[in-house]
Amino acid sequence: MSIHTYVQENMSHYLQLLEEAVNMDSPSRDKQLGDRMAGWFALQFQRLTGGVAELIPNKTYGDQVRCTLGNGEKQILIIGHYDTVWLEGEAARRPFAIRDEKAYGPGVYDMKAGVLQAMFAMRALVKLDRLPADKKIVLLLNSDEEIGSPTSRRLVEEEAARSVASFVLEPPTEPSGALKTWRKGSAHFTLSVSGISSHAGVDHQKGVSAIEELARQVQFLHALTDYEKGTTVNVGVIKGGIGSNVVADSAEAEVDVRFISMEEALRIEKVMSELTPVLAGTNISVKGGIRRPPMERTEETGKLFSLAQSISINELGMALEESGTGGVSDGNFAAACGVPTLDGLGVKGGYAHSPDEWIELGEISTRATLLARLIEEV
Repeated sequence: MSIHTYVQENMSHYLQLLEEAVNMDSPSRDKQLGDRMAGWFALQFQRLTGGVAELIPNKTYGDQVRCTLGNGEKQILIIGHYDTVWLEGEAARRPFAIRDEKAYGPGVYDMKAGVLQAMFAMRALVKLDRLPADKKIVLLLNSDEEIGSPTSRRLVEEEAARSVASFVLEPPTEPSGALKTWRKGSAHFTLSVSGISSHAGVDHQKGVSAIEELARQVQFLHALTDYEKGTTVNVGVIKGGIGSNVVADSAEAEVDVRFISMEEALRIEKVMSELTPVLAGTNISVKGGIRRPPMERTEETGKLFSLAQSISINELGMALEESGTGGVSDGNFAAACGVPTLDGLGVKGGYAHSPDEWIELGEISTRATLLARLIEEV
């Protein structure tokens, strides 16, 4: 029996588990609900594959889950997360549903369906006696990816450093289902400006507006955007002042930066650290820095994609494209450790982080087969 056929024949079991997963709220910042979701996924992994699932304690967010299958010398890392952007009560408001060969519900696309898809791929390898003896598969599920992976980054990097390849279960690039061979990195800065307050009507000339200074800095920062280099700078939040009749003595802006290379990231970081005031009487301070390094496309990652493309064309009868994105994932951390990384191996669908998110059920067995065959061939 082929892996594709095995997964297809077990779709009713898959859908049963998917419904259970989607109907369990797992917001990033709720430790109690996160721990419940972590325990559920750990149990399902053990039941489905016969492997070992370890809960790694986390004081702040839900516990991390480290699932291991096989004991070979070549480790393959599969990266996923069980947290969602949806708060407690969302699953009760719009529970799991199937309509027109699509499944709906909070977190179904990003990424509970993808996590289960990977587990069923691994289950197929076990049940069909095709798990390579030289492989050790580590499925790492973190609890805080949607808020930047503050407590799970270290775990991803540690496992990546021990691995020959890493596969990320984020959704592919739609509508083609393309895998992601590169991602931009990201940085976040908070720019604070202080000025001199005064009465805007009586003593306007005695004040120095922090808001005016901030406005000048915003113009400078936005001018740093360079589409040819793949660099974007966006001031997305600004605040300042206490009233229209007061010359503001303080103002603040939050800045998002995206970049394709680490060289460019360091250049922008240097520019931010060297910002100087335009208006006499104002001061500037900058906090923050690089949050996620870029997932740069390397020659080894290119070879990994070529393998996936060959499997897809020759065995699954479908073309497979590669792509990149300005969005970030835990794949950024893995790739920065030097391990060849393919992202976008999750389910096909649409509208991530939206009440309308959905997945395409007819593609589950195909995407699971692609991952299983990659595990066999790497």
